[in-house]
Amino acid sequence: MSTRPLLYVDVGSPFAYLAVARAEAVLGARPLIRPVLLGGLFRLTGRSSWALGDVERRRAGMADIEARAARYGLPALRWPDPWPGDYLRAMRVVTAGYELGEDAGDALLAAGFGRMFVTGEDLSRDHVLRAACGDAGLDADAVLDAAGTQRVKDALRTATDAAHARGVFGVPTLEADGRLLWGDDRLDEAGRGPGG
Repeated sequence: MSTRPLLYVDVGSPFAYLAVARAEAVLGARPLIRPVLLGGLFRLTGRSSWALGDVERRRAGMADIEARAARYGLPALRWPDPWPGDYLRAMRVVTAGYELGEDAGDALLAAGFGRMFVTGEDLSRDHVLRAACGDAGLDADAVLDAAGTQRVKDALRTATDAAHARGVFGVPTLEADGRLLWGDDRLDEAGRGPGG
């Protein structure tokens, strides 16, 4: 890849969890993470989650994600109850983490994904968000306070709007070599490069 890849994610997405967990190994480069609000993208595109509505579609989707995690050598996936939930606050916390720097943001995102999909905890709950901050080595009070500021709220909204304007309609979406590739299964294609 000629430039560093960008990976758009929301911490409530198990497909984004799968993508982040293996992106660097598959792509051969650490991607720049762009937190965006999936619910905001849904509103902008008039779509909704596959996990809502049709029970059979939800069951099949969850089984597919569990099978992918096993195939990728990741820990057995555990689902928070409820899932999906309202992860607006969690995404503001992740955005606040990235304000502290890329390493802090990446660590917090990984911790959040671990809490959500490895231990099956509900990241919409403050005590789980605090635990994720601790896992990432961050001051939970400072990060949660920052997450409540208008600055962080605006940053997440702006990032989501900008992603939509670029053509992002869901997560994970990888932007690499001028292409937008949606889905964790498209990482391998990106790793082969254009035309690969």
